[in-house]
Amino acid sequence: MTPVRPVIEHLSLTTVDLSRAIAFYDAVLAPLGLVRVADYAEAEGASACWGPPGTTPAPEGLPGAAPFWVQLRDGPVDPPAGTHICFCAPDVEAVHAFHAAGLAAGGTDYGAPGPRPHYGAGYYAAFLRDPDGWRIETVTDLTGR
Repeated sequence: MTPVRPVIEHLSLTTVDLSRAIAFYDAVLAPLGLVRVADYAEAEGASACWGPPGTTPAPEGLPGAAPFWVQLRDGPVDPPAGTHICFCAPDVEAVHAFHAAGLAAGGTDYGAPGPRPHYGAGYYAAFLRDPDGWRIETVTDLTGR
């Protein structure tokens, strides 16, 4: 089978409290095997980046290797309706750990861990809102694909 080529090089969400967002995403992404790999102090707002251990964001690293960013911005965050990000989970236990960590770190429940057969056979997911109101999800595939 041909390896999957990343479609998105990176994605960035905004926050009004970077320290809070870092604590939240450090907690929820750890069960998925993702760690914070970079912190930047940029003119338009400080930011942090997560990816697999040992990766670095492009252009220093491989394109798509460290794809998730959160950046500090002034003013209120108003996530557009329908917008959400879904992270891949290695297994059911990671889906549950993601959800529990998110609730403990200041997120709110948006859908408890469980099967979602209306999304497809084997779709097992959990949904949260982060402290800024962004909708996030994690999913694993029970069919073993």
